[in-house]
Amino acid sequence: MENQVKALDPVFAEMSAATDCLLSDEIPELTTREKVLLCLTADVCQQTLGLPFQQHVARAVDCGLSADDLRELLRFVAYDSGYPAALAALARLTDLEREHALPAPTGQGHEVNANGTGSPLPESMRQAVAALDVPFGIYMDLQSRMRADMRLLSVRERAFITMTVDVLFQTLQESFRAHLTRALGAGATPEEVRAVVRFSAQFGMTKAWRAMHVLDALLTELGATRV
Repeated sequence: MENQVKALDPVFAEMSAATDCLLSDEIPELTTREKVLLCLTADVCQQTLGLPFQQHVARAVDCGLSADDLRELLRFVAYDSGYPAALAALARLTDLEREHALPAPTGQGHEVNANGTGSPLPESMRQAVAALDVPFGIYMDLQSRMRADMRLLSVRERAFITMTVDVLFQTLQESFRAHLTRALGAGATPEEVRAVVRFSAQFGMTKAWRAMHVLDALLTELGATRV
């Protein structure tokens, strides 16, 4: 696929390769699997489902992510990216699997519990959202409840994914705080959450710049200092 980029524009290919090299070598705080998940998350949010998505799916397969893992990612990110965006990515993923004879999903999933009650979200958050709009609170309860039984992606990975969504959409208030807190609660260090925002710069430099300011202030407020 590197040759495909060179065929489009060799100078762009050189710039892209230098960027990839920097992100691979200078961000050791994130695993290869985490980086691939964040790239795919950006593809869904920004609907870059052509060559970039194809590249990232190939990397995902190379680093051991299964077709079931990728589907759990799309189910999970649909919460924040929007269902239409995640559905478009799911259709494209299925096409790529067929075109390139990639391993098919086994059907492994999780209990959706759409008809249940309650939510795994903190009660204070639920009350704050319900105070804004009760039906919206019910919607948020449903979305969080339907994802509560996911097991293929770790809590750390899910937190990093949602932080990346926040950077891309610039939702740097309540949700960014909640997702950062979840990442720290899952054992991520301040340098690791900084790395998540730094890694997102390839998807929009100025968005990452703004997010880094907000992150710095939140880490200070939360008493999470650098090592």
